[in-house]
Amino acid sequence: MPLAPVEDGALPGPVLTEIATLYATNHAFFELSGDFPDPGRITVEQVAAALADELAHDGAEVLLARSAGRLVGLAATLAHHPDPAVEDPDPWIGLLLIDATTHREGHGRAVVALVEERFRAAGRTGVRIAVLDANEKGLAFWRAQGYEVLRQAADREAGRPCTVLRKTL
Repeated sequence: MPLAPVEDGALPGPVLTEIATLYATNHAFFELSGDFPDPGRITVEQVAAALADELAHDGAEVLLARSAGRLVGLAATLAHHPDPAVEDPDPWIGLLLIDATTHREGHGRAVVALVEERFRAAGRTGVRIAVLDANEKGLAFWRAQGYEVLRQAADREAGRPCTVLRKTL
């Protein structure tokens, strides 16, 4: 499964359409997160804006995962905590989206393993993620990948309750 970075947020229309379709399959997650006004009708323009927001952070990457040529996943990563005032040596996974029509087929585990390997190859010793407390399936997934709970926190965007998890690489 190749994992390729999005260069400078410059996405050709067909790729952006694929990503918007991937976002749209995750209706339940976006209903939970409240990131889009109408999770049942996520537009290409909204996805383009969301990706631009992800890439606005210094050291951010958006990685695309394909299986048999089809986009099956997206991971947004940060080389360090987005708030420079926070002392945190670990990189972060800001978002992991897997095509909901392929959940439980191993794509999520594979993408996480590839992201972790990228960080490991860059000499990083751990990785963190904040998961919305209301996302019980997400919390179970990350724990199954070996991530351990560090603390409770509020997310930076909307103050939603989250669990911060970390995995030693």
